Amino acid sequence: MNIKYHSVMITGSAGFIGFHLSERLLKQGCRVTGIDNLNPYYDVKLKENRLERLKSFDNFSNFKIDISDMKNMEKIFNNSKFDVVVNLAAQAGVRYSLTNPHAYIDSNIVGFVNLLECCRHNDVKHLVFASSSSVYGANTKMPFSVHDNVDHPVSLYAASKKSNELMAHAYSHLFQLPCTGLRFFTVYGPWGRPDMALFLFTKAILEEKPIKVFNHGKMQRDFTYIDDIVEGVIRVMGRLPEPDPSWNSNAPDPGTSYAPYKLYNIGNNNPVELMQFIEVIEKTLGKKAKKEFLDLQPGDVPATYADIDGLIKDVGFKPCTTIETGIERFISWYKDYYDHGERPGVNAGGEVNG
Repeated sequence: MNIKYHSVMITGSAGFIGFHLSERLLKQGCRVTGIDNLNPYYDVKLKENRLERLKSFDNFSNFKIDISDMKNMEKIFNNSKFDVVVNLAAQAGVRYSLTNPHAYIDSNIVGFVNLLECCRHNDVKHLVFASSSSVYGANTKMPFSVHDNVDHPVSLYAASKKSNELMAHAYSHLFQLPCTGLRFFTVYGPWGRPDMALFLFTKAILEEKPIKVFNHGKMQRDFTYIDDIVEGVIRVMGRLPEPDPSWNSNAPDPGTSYAPYKLYNIGNNNPVELMQFIEVIEKTLGKKAKKEFLDLQPGDVPATYADIDGLIKDVGFKPCTTIETGIERFISWYKDYYDHGERPGVNAGGEVNG
């Protein structure tokens, strides 16, 4: 069933995906209410600059709130009516979860149950939430499918995202809250996260510093351009998940349900070796990288590859931006942004996880 939405809440509105989704919806005339705590996991100035762009729209409002703060979350829901809530707020990063586990519990678990409760009590038509390709963990069957079991996470971040999927299903079952989970695959593009590989590699190469190439360059990632992610999210927002009449409790399908609940992968459906990714960056910059080859890091997985058959079938969309196009657009933004006085304060050991 398709629905129309006029008022949307986006958590993580100052984040990479949240900013792009908000801007796209605002241009379409939607009223967008943003929630972001502006945490210092990475450059807060970048987040503030994203918000400044969004605040130029009259139909945008933003609250500096942590979604784990139930009291203030309830106030916002009580004062507004949202057709759709898109949860993009989360403590991100795989390696960070090895040393800061409680940040993931506060945001990704406590914050998420707060959102579920607020949606349940305020007649929200559809909760769309970000999961991650990281949930596939130790799985090696490719391409990764939402119909496969994902019970072997290799990082707390992945475990927290799988928990979100389970929590959402429980609310779909108990309260008939329509919930759709989106497993994003290694998102990149303009205004991207400074802790991710493309950003860090670009910075290091321009500064003639070495880049850290983990797993000796044998990593494969389904790099997905931000505009493709946003298009997929918007199409899914307008499609309410419906109970699957063929769902069988004797052979339960993790990707669908007897409840109004659905999971989708959003990936480029085209895994790329890290060395090829680096070569495209070098070619676009016109400079060679100094490479430091290292072992696979704890929590990382060697490869990701999205099965997107469900996304194509249900919403008629297939991401198609090539890494050549996407990297060129990112580097163009990067040079423009940092030529205007901003300076990224990050090292060159970037993540390539989703």
